[in-house]
Amino acid sequence: MAFPPRFLEELRDRVSLAALIGRRVKLERRGRSHVGLCPFHNEKSPSFNVVEEKGFYHCFGCGAHGDAIEFVRRTEGSTFVEAVERLAAEAGLPVPAPDPAERDRFEREAKLRDPLEEATHWFEAQLAGSAGSQARRYLAERGLTPETIARFRLGYAPAQRHGLKEALTRKGVTEDLLVEVGLLRPGDEGGTSYDWFRDRIIFPIADARGRVIAFGARAMGDTQPKYLNSPETPLFRKGRTLYNLAMAREASRNANAVLVVEGYMDVIALAQAGIEHVVAPLGTALTEEQLQLLWRLIPEPHLCFDGDKAGVRAAQRAAERALPLLEPGHSLRFVLLPDGEDPDSIIKTRGRYAFDEALAGAVPLAELLWRSIRSSHPADTPERQAAFAASVRAMPEKIADPTVKGYYQKWMAGKLDEMFPAGRSRRPWKPGPSGRPGRFQPAPEVLRRIPGLESPRLRREQLILALVVTRPDLLGHVDEALSELQFGRPELDRLRHAVLEASARFPGLDSASLRRHLTDSNLGGVLDGIFRASAARYQKVFRPDVDLDEVWRAFVETSEMLRRDTLLAAELRQEEAALAEDMSEDKLFGLLSVKRQQHQTAAEPPVPPTDVSTGEQ
Repeated sequence: MAFPPRFLEELRDRVSLAALIGRRVKLERRGRSHVGLCPFHNEKSPSFNVVEEKGFYHCFGCGAHGDAIEFVRRTEGSTFVEAVERLAAEAGLPVPAPDPAERDRFEREAKLRDPLEEATHWFEAQLAGSAGSQARRYLAERGLTPETIARFRLGYAPAQRHGLKEALTRKGVTEDLLVEVGLLRPGDEGGTSYDWFRDRIIFPIADARGRVIAFGARAMGDTQPKYLNSPETPLFRKGRTLYNLAMAREASRNANAVLVVEGYMDVIALAQAGIEHVVAPLGTALTEEQLQLLWRLIPEPHLCFDGDKAGVRAAQRAAERALPLLEPGHSLRFVLLPDGEDPDSIIKTRGRYAFDEALAGAVPLAELLWRSIRSSHPADTPERQAAFAASVRAMPEKIADPTVKGYYQKWMAGKLDEMFPAGRSRRPWKPGPSGRPGRFQPAPEVLRRIPGLESPRLRREQLILALVVTRPDLLGHVDEALSELQFGRPELDRLRHAVLEASARFPGLDSASLRRHLTDSNLGGVLDGIFRASAARYQKVFRPDVDLDEVWRAFVETSEMLRRDTLLAAELRQEEAALAEDMSEDKLFGLLSVKRQQHQTAAEPPVPPTDVSTGEQ
């Protein structure tokens, strides 16, 4: 939709940019500008400037730049039209129709939405009434609470051919209109039209603004197909819609993440468990349009598929479809569940923490593609190895962006070198002519990272966060140290930032209030995880009678260990790079020395074996 330039200028003039941005960013006045921490990247010193009189913002850290419309687009994941409409509504400015044809289309779509909303109310009433008793039992057996059912506006379509038709035509809705929006199916050979959905659980499907545009329906028995969607209409295009998009948009901004699952029930089960930044396609493989919708929300969405063959194939199809669309910074990560499991079953049998662990094991798009080629191309003979290598080299050619393509070619070439180390000795080095160690080619096993090294670092990060959440009075002494620590797990780093932000905004929070705040910020699952991991192992630290000085000492000692973990990881990367450039004995011994130090630190407990209640060693 093209808006008249004069209208856009008036809209920008009416909107206070500082007030709009100030709802999300704490701004301070400096001269003619307002300054704050950038909402588009993590920073400790403010580099985000809002210049009210010129109507733009600019971040000197990441380069983000734009006006009020662009700010709404980036922070809310909305389209240009949606951003303009939202700002115009706030400013009390009527949105002009660009031309008569566009105005007619807009008015027609508004007319089509009314019967869909009426149908939603009717389906909800049927679920709540006597006709919906079996459907209510089914939803209760699936573990859904009445609050969740109401939130997602679930309903029931009775096993009648004309129940919905008669209810809505009595309200003046014409049959033609009900057919056009997909609620009725025309009769064969000019016969009487009848209800499209019968004897099914109803899932309203909304657009990005939360307006009902279609329905999904699930059979409770053996009726096939098990799932049935509305046919495509002027309002509904299956390949351009994601289930739960409207509710997930706000949650995805808070969590800085978006999760894609396969079905309605997976979305609802996860949302009920506190994972609200979740959407699903509508019974088909992800389309290019749906991928673009996801990338408007977050640069690297997580795709979660059932752990069966169909789920693996769906992941591979999504990966291949994403390849031509990749841009710098935009990609996907994949959560591959155990065979026979889906998000709904994991939440029910093992709880939120088990699903968070599955999320933490997500693999990048490039790794999934590599695994896919390996699984479908045996490489047990020279000829098959050549075919495998050709497939690997051909894969990046599908990427349109030249920068991303180049990095993929380099990454895939490195994987091939690891798999087929041509000319490399199996020994760490070859003796020189004089018998002394000389130039060598280390075997791949030498360069491989030692498994389990992340475990002690992870335990230290969990313990540090558990300490400050249990004793928020500690934050006044360690907030600066906590802000400078480097956490390896993104979800723990988000929790660290949230703790620091809560401490700054609400001084004097007790532990219970802080936990409620963090849970309301969609971090409840991460909280549960750190306390499961830390409280049982180091329960003395969390006893209410422990002196604050002792808790502070545990924090400091654990922080020092974490800093050492971080330095060793950086040193290991440097030694690996040095070895890659100079295959000498000295460089090999340097790398092995750092790995030995990591082995030693891996054996240390996250805190010294001290009873912090008494200080005894």
